[in-house]
Amino acid sequence: MKAAFCGNDNASAYDISAGVLKNVCFVDALNLVPHVFLLFITFPILFIGWGSQSSKVQIHHNTWLHFPGHNLRWILTFTLLFVHVCEIAEGIVSDANMKSRHLHLFLPAMMGFVAATTAIVYYHNIETSNFPKLLLALFLYWIMAFVTKTIKLVRYCEDGVPFSQLRFCITGIMVILYGLLMAVEINVIRVRRYVFFMNPQKVKPPEDLQDLGVRFLQPFVNLLSKATYWWMNTLIISAHKKPIDLKAIGKLPIAMRALTNYVCLKEAYEEQKVSNDSHIPSIWLAMYRAFGRPILLSSTFRYLADLLGFAGPLCISGIVESFQNDTNTTGKTSTSYLSSQDFLKNAYVLAVLLFLALILQRTFLQASYYVTIETGINLRGALLAMIYNKILRLSTSNLSMGEMTLGQINNLVAIETNQLMWFLFLCPNLWAMPVQIIMGVILLYNLLRVSALVGAAVIVLLAPIQYFIATKLAEAQKSTLDYSTERLKKTNEILKGIKLLKLYAWEHIFCTSVEETRTKELISLKTFALYTSLSIFMNAAIPIAAVLATFVTYEYQNEATLQPYQAFASLSLFHILVTPLFLLSTVVRFAVKAVTNGYFSWGSGLATLSNINIRIPTGQMTMIVGQVGCGKSSLLLAILGEMQTLEGKVHWNKSRDSNRGSSTLPKREQCRNRYSVAYAAQKPWLLNATVEENIIFGSPFNKQRYKAVTDACSLQPDIDLLPFGDQTEIGERGINLSGGQRQRICVARALYQNTNIIVLDDPFSALDIHLSDHLMQEGILKFLQEDKRTLILVTHKLQYLPHADWIIAMKDGYVLREGTLKDIQTKDVELYEHWKTLMNRQDQELEKVTTVGPGKTLRRAMYPRESKAQLEDEDEEEEEEEDDDDNMSTVMRLRTKMPWRTCWRYLTSGGFFLLFLMIFSKLLKHSVIVAIDYWLARWTSMENKTGDSTDLNRETLGPVLQSSYHVAVFSMLCGAGIVLCLVTSLTVEWMGLTAAKNLHHNLLNKIILGPIRFFDTTPLGLILNRFSADTNIIDQHIPPTLESLTRSTLLCLSAIGMISYATPWFLVALVPLGIAFYFIQKYFRVASKDLQELDDSTQLPLLCHFSETAEGLTTIRAFRHEARFKQHMLELTDTNNIAYLFLSAANRWLEVRTDYLGACIVLTAAVTSITYRSDSGLLGLGLLYALTITNYLNWVVRNLADLEVQMGAVKKVNSFLTMESENYEGTMDPSQVPKDWPQEGEIKIEDLCVRYENNLKPVLKHVKAYIKPGQKVGICGRTGSGKSSLSLAFFRMVDIFDGKIVIDGIDICKLPLHTLRSRLSIILQDPILFSGSIRFNLDPECKCTDDRLWEALEIAQLKNMVKSLPGGLDAVVTEGGENFSVGQRQLFCLARAFVRKSSILIMDEATASIDMATENILQKVVMTAFVDRTVVTIAHRVHTILTADLVIVMKRGNILENDTPENLLSREDGIFASFVRADM
Repeated sequence: MKAAFCGNDNASAYDISAGVLKNVCFVDALNLVPHVFLLFITFPILFIGWGSQSSKVQIHHNTWLHFPGHNLRWILTFTLLFVHVCEIAEGIVSDANMKSRHLHLFLPAMMGFVAATTAIVYYHNIETSNFPKLLLALFLYWIMAFVTKTIKLVRYCEDGVPFSQLRFCITGIMVILYGLLMAVEINVIRVRRYVFFMNPQKVKPPEDLQDLGVRFLQPFVNLLSKATYWWMNTLIISAHKKPIDLKAIGKLPIAMRALTNYVCLKEAYEEQKVSNDSHIPSIWLAMYRAFGRPILLSSTFRYLADLLGFAGPLCISGIVESFQNDTNTTGKTSTSYLSSQDFLKNAYVLAVLLFLALILQRTFLQASYYVTIETGINLRGALLAMIYNKILRLSTSNLSMGEMTLGQINNLVAIETNQLMWFLFLCPNLWAMPVQIIMGVILLYNLLRVSALVGAAVIVLLAPIQYFIATKLAEAQKSTLDYSTERLKKTNEILKGIKLLKLYAWEHIFCTSVEETRTKELISLKTFALYTSLSIFMNAAIPIAAVLATFVTYEYQNEATLQPYQAFASLSLFHILVTPLFLLSTVVRFAVKAVTNGYFSWGSGLATLSNINIRIPTGQMTMIVGQVGCGKSSLLLAILGEMQTLEGKVHWNKSRDSNRGSSTLPKREQCRNRYSVAYAAQKPWLLNATVEENIIFGSPFNKQRYKAVTDACSLQPDIDLLPFGDQTEIGERGINLSGGQRQRICVARALYQNTNIIVLDDPFSALDIHLSDHLMQEGILKFLQEDKRTLILVTHKLQYLPHADWIIAMKDGYVLREGTLKDIQTKDVELYEHWKTLMNRQDQELEKVTTVGPGKTLRRAMYPRESKAQLEDEDEEEEEEEDDDDNMSTVMRLRTKMPWRTCWRYLTSGGFFLLFLMIFSKLLKHSVIVAIDYWLARWTSMENKTGDSTDLNRETLGPVLQSSYHVAVFSMLCGAGIVLCLVTSLTVEWMGLTAAKNLHHNLLNKIILGPIRFFDTTPLGLILNRFSADTNIIDQHIPPTLESLTRSTLLCLSAIGMISYATPWFLVALVPLGIAFYFIQKYFRVASKDLQELDDSTQLPLLCHFSETAEGLTTIRAFRHEARFKQHMLELTDTNNIAYLFLSAANRWLEVRTDYLGACIVLTAAVTSITYRSDSGLLGLGLLYALTITNYLNWVVRNLADLEVQMGAVKKVNSFLTMESENYEGTMDPSQVPKDWPQEGEIKIEDLCVRYENNLKPVLKHVKAYIKPGQKVGICGRTGSGKSSLSLAFFRMVDIFDGKIVIDGIDICKLPLHTLRSRLSIILQDPILFSGSIRFNLDPECKCTDDRLWEALEIAQLKNMVKSLPGGLDAVVTEGGENFSVGQRQLFCLARAFVRKSSILIMDEATASIDMATENILQKVVMTAFVDRTVVTIAHRVHTILTADLVIVMKRGNILENDTPENLLSREDGIFASFVRADM
């Protein structure tokens, strides 16, 4: 066909005799002029560029949007582009109906499309480089375009073109659009005054854009970048080269910071108080007022997306129908006008409309998601700040009386604020659902009449079952959580007491206990898995059931046959309908949770002190003494204003040293009733920060002062032992420090502060006598008294009373005596005498302590015994790490690779049979689902053909039988599909459960049987993490992710297969789309993993900060550091929020791209099907499947990314499974060992060499010794001399690589480990008790009679105490034995050793951490109850082994002296003699 601008079939086309503007073709040509003008002017400017005239401030240039009407311009331009597409389509369709090619019908529209695109690109460049004068070109273009389009519209009116003609409508809309764009341009001139005015307006970029730390640009970029998250490209692509860290994601914009939103929410809350005094303000109303607008915006986007979602079924219906009715009868005409109805009957037009509708629908949907998530994050930030402010104002009694527990606070922060946030995310779904359901049912009714209502009824009737399953799921999850908490508690106890369990050979007993709890947890998990499977099954089966009911009803009820367009449009509608009903259960569940948890209340406390009238002298030391529970700490809290005052006042002296502090306080601070006070609480409170940060506590760092304080608190030796010195992070609540170290750091913090008043609440309680004395002399008497600071000291150490300037003695909540020691000596002789006897006893205790003590106790407290070898080995480990650090490219290659090997390990740990069953059932299910749809296509196409060919024979037998045959096969396939849905969902969950069970079982056994060295070198938290977080992921997260991944992948693959079967040409177009998809998922997975890790790692410090604040309220308020802590909380919240925001923006980035790819697949499938004319049923099927791809493509990538992160848990668990266990097997059979071995207790040590690991140096070198049966042997030596290593060698806890230990004639290396350890007894330095009963702690194997247990308790002098407890032997022991004192715990350990009746007892520094009284009891028992047994004592205090039969002195793994104490003392130059002299 020949092409000409005005066509060749009409001679009058070029006739201008009636006037130029009367010729339609000329008017169309005139419309080309503005477009050519714009392109001619803008292209040189765009390509040559111009010098930037932007402000000198450094900003994110390409994001500064500051011209008025910016968003309106973008919306109008997008609308204009859409209208241009319609104009081009209308021109092409009209042209196709004509006899020759008329270029004027579509060429100007194409040029208009190019010009509109150029206009917006040009505008964007001008705006970001702030060169408004160049906007004049656009202004002229809009005027010209408006004028030429108006001429065209007038021309049509004069020609009498009716309004029903599409071209008339399009021209009218374009006139309006060009007019509006012209108005926007005039407004820019009016506001910015860049032309026609003398003084142009100066503009300044917003604060956020001047701050290069702000990297989250979503609020600042243009509309296109906002919709497609284009600004995220740099971050996501850079993740491939370098992991994303906190620096890369920067700070939050000001409007999204927690402080901004807190102020906003608080104002909305306070407004209610002002407007209505009597009414209690509602947090819900405040939330609505503060965050209602974005929620409404999100809901609007959601409505638009849902309405556009119905374009899919409508277009499918239109395309298939036009395909069926297309008989190519349309003749060629010379008229070029086309009505809207004719236009929409064109299959290609519908395909393009479907493509555009999908793009728009997905854009609106993602915009809705983003807005709700952003609002949810803002709300969470505001709520956290509100809760934190409330915590800071909590009275101490609220916490101590249990009205508000730490658990509740953590719950509020970690769970309930998140639930409110999730509720907000789901809000738009709540209002969108009814609209979606009503629209869906109307459209279905329109297609299939009454039978559609049958299908809808099936969906609606099955919805309550979905809700029931959802509630059951929540219940199952809760019970699982309870069991896993119990299991973790038991595991934690095992890990803390692992050394004792191994030494007593009790591993299997405790392991069985954990396995029992795990079995209960697994039963609960099975219930959880069952309901999860049912939920997945219902989701997959409901649409199949609905479709079956509908089509069978239609077939038997209607005279007409089921058409392909009806079948596939209704199938698509059923898929749309199921989604809201599936979501309904989740939304309702969250709504209920959020509403019930939306209200929080706080209580009030009680009073404990009465009649207090005291004076505390300035610049002097006041000591407060009295028995336990007499109100000493309460008095301090009352002074600090922490207790409720029923009557009376606390007066603070206004006159302070002029040189310290007073001048720096603002006036508002000075008129307060007290100043900042340095306070050290009785229970040490530490921050999860470095040692240095804990000591300086927000004050400026002064090196000299810091050193003086650490020396005064004798912290330097401890600091030297820490891995990174004073820069070592102290774990939450200081868990990697001993009690004494925690207490001294708290005292150091109080001393370091530059305050006039210092309050120390029992600072000596956790310190041994030597450390207490050093702290008193150096810290308090020297450091504080020299500074003339006021000190209030609560203590039990009465030997320090002579140093006090003022003493307050308390009893039962009132002051017994007050004055100097001399005053009390004269006024209350009885009290003074009582004190004196106590002082003497404490002084004697002090004299007995060795001068070598402190260094040694420090070392013991800080590190396990084996630390020496460990420290020596650290350098070697560091070198190895450096070797492991491979070059960057290898690391990046590993980051982009999926951990397939780990996935395979996980799948196989569930068993090969289940794995095969899962794969087979999945493939079969998807084959059946494809078969259902294929059969439907065949059925409708066949009936369609039969209906066309023989209308008369419709009533005869053939078609009826044929119809029944189709219905029967369809019903069978649907039934099989429903059954297979259930089978597959159950198989996946069952396999996941088996894998979880096996992995946990293997992990527990591997860890419990691991060598003791492993526990010394691996942090407890790390091991616990495998049992908590990682096990939780394996239990509950991997199975659903795996199910979702396999389902969405198989759906996408079956869809691509089906489309390719319908139109093989589709495969050609699939290649570029596949390449694009590969790169999108590759980049996203890496970035998503980094951002997910950032989100997790930033959440923990926030939760810790809340619990730390609640625990240390008194200290924070005493120091007046509320503002600093509040600021830190806001920073932590913002850091967590920015990580979460970026994560959700990355998810939107992915979804927008995969959705657009899906839309391209739909367009390609539609165009190829229409062009290559396949069967109408297959065409409908292909389009239906193309639509499902858009829903599932992003799920494939999201699930792949999630699975990659979750597989990290399996990898970590597997890394522990490769660890070598202890060799429990011996060369001797247990039956060969005599039942009563060792009977005598004779020990021969022959040339013994011991090391902790094969690659470490020996810690014992060729040690020889002989211990006779029943001898009492003492072993002494300095720290690291090998004493403890020798004690461990008896139990084969260390590697004996040369020599041997022979006990009663048997070489211990030949014995099975369990037999050896179960026949010896040991008492360790740190007393360990387990939660349970006293009976369980003495005899967990339940082998002994009650009489034997009572006998053991009597020997340990605990019988009377245990008898007084409720339950006697069955009395409760709390976790770690916290309900008994340290001394009592050590005596229980002694009783435990006695119960065992072993002829050999090893005491490993058993008296190091107990008081003198308990030590005396221990010594007495050893001498009497163990008189016939061999006792080996590792000595801490040398005087304890002076009565031994034999003393062994060790140094650096060798025995230096070995003789009776008398002989060794007679050697004046001997080491033992020097130890004893130092001890005296």
